[in-house]
Order: sequence, then structure tokens, then C-alpha cells
Amino acid sequence: MSIQVHDHDTWLESAALYVIDAMTDEERRTFETHLRDCEQCRAEVASLQGVDEALASAVPQVDPPAALRDRVLASVLGSEPATRLEPRRAEGMAQWLPLAASLVLSLGLGGYAYSLQQRIAVLEDALTSARAQAADTLARAEATQRTLQLTQTHLDVLTAPDSTRVALAGQPTAPGASGRADWSPARGLALSLENLPPLQPGRTYQVWLLTAGMPVSAGLLTPDAAGRSTIVYSVPPGDVAATGIALSEEPANGVPQPTGQIVLVGLLARAG
Repeated sequence: MSIQVHDHDTWLESAALYVIDAMTDEERRTFETHLRDCEQCRAEVASLQGVDEALASAVPQVDPPAALRDRVLASVLGSEPATRLEPRRAEGMAQWLPLAASLVLSLGLGGYAYSLQQRIAVLEDALTSARAQAADTLARAEATQRTLQLTQTHLDVLTAPDSTRVALAGQPTAPGASGRADWSPARGLALSLENLPPLQPGRTYQVWLLTAGMPVSAGLLTPDAAGRSTIVYSVPPGDVAATGIALSEEPANGVPQPTGQIVLVGLLARAG
């Protein structure tokens, strides 16, 4: 047979044949040429060295009868025809040789299977790591996209022709709080707030557009751990003629009208 290698696994499978000398001269030369450049195959051959000798030593050693020696010598010296081995002895040797070769091949394939399992485990670890990195990259990309969208909507409010900026002042309940609001009846409300007091469990901040009548809710917000928040709200339904902006502390789901403590307030300058 000839070795036609399409992948490296075929070389590994040929290592056992090489060790038990079951290759043709051409196959052996081809395989030995490959061995000079392949550390993995050299290691495979080294791991199988001595297996054939171990198999031979595992078979009970039997001293041949003296008559057999005489017949062999007589055959060599030409004094009488060579005598064949007893059929049972010859049959036993014929059965032992394929078994030895099969065992060596099994050991070689077992080593290859173990090596393949190790490589699969490494690939699975690499795949798990790649998936985690991909998920992290996707999360970062989504966060970046949200930031860009917020920046763009904030810029839309700031650059609107009807936009007005309002300074928000901290009230007695939160004297250190501060912020600014940009209000555009056409584009919405943009807020940048700082130093908001931490919220108690079950509480939230609610933003209000003050009017000549009842305040109109613009939405809810939760600051970060440093008490900061940057957020943009759409224009509330209806024709809202805002006179100011306020922030109050309310129950978690918000309320139709302010009930909690006022934290920030800012009044719009009257036109004309």
C-alpha cells in the first residue's frame, strides 16, 4: 500500500505501522521523510517504541525440543530435507502475529483518540472564550449606540430654533443639587443634573413641566451612583406652554401630580 496523506491524522495513524515494521520500503521512506519535520509524529513513534518487544516477551517462552535443533542443522548442512514445524505450532505463530499487530495498532489509535479529545477540549475552551468576548463586544457596542443616540437627541434639542436654557437650583431638601434644562416645544426637554441625593428603596425622581395650570409630567429618572443624570424626554402630548422645570422625589412608578419633596426648580424667562 502507499501512503497518500490529505491531513495530519493519517500520519499519526501510520505511526503504529511504522513501529511494527508493517510498511513497504517506499512507505517507510515517505514516513521517515515526514518524521524529520514533524515533532508530533516523532513523539507518537517514541511512545510506541518497545511495544512490539513487550508483546513478544509477554508470550510464554518455550525451549524447542532437541530434535528440532537436529533437523534444522541437518537442513542447513544438506544431510536431510528440512522438516516443517508441527502444524499446531505453525498455526499458533500465525495467529499470534496478527494479534500483536492489532494490539499495537489499538494502542496507537488509543493515543490518537486521547490526543484528539485534548485538542477538542482546547477548541471548546477557545470557543467559550470567543463567545464571551463577542457578547462583551456586543454589549459595549449597544451601550455606545445608546450614548450616540442620546447625544444626538440632546444636540437636536440644544440646536432647535425655539430652544431655551434654564438653570436648575437645588431646594432646601437638596441644597447641593444642581443642573440645567434645555426646553424646545418642538424637540423636547434635555436635562443634565448633578449631586442628586441617593434615592430610598421604592422611590424615583420625576420631572415636571410647570405651566400656568397643573404641572405636566415629562418622565422619570434614576441617577447614577454619583448622583448624575443626563437624559432627553420627548415633547409631552398636547400643547404644553411651559413656564418652568421642576424635579421631585416620588413613588417608584411615578404619580399624576407632584406629591413628594421638590429637589430642583428652574423658571423660564417670559417672552417679551
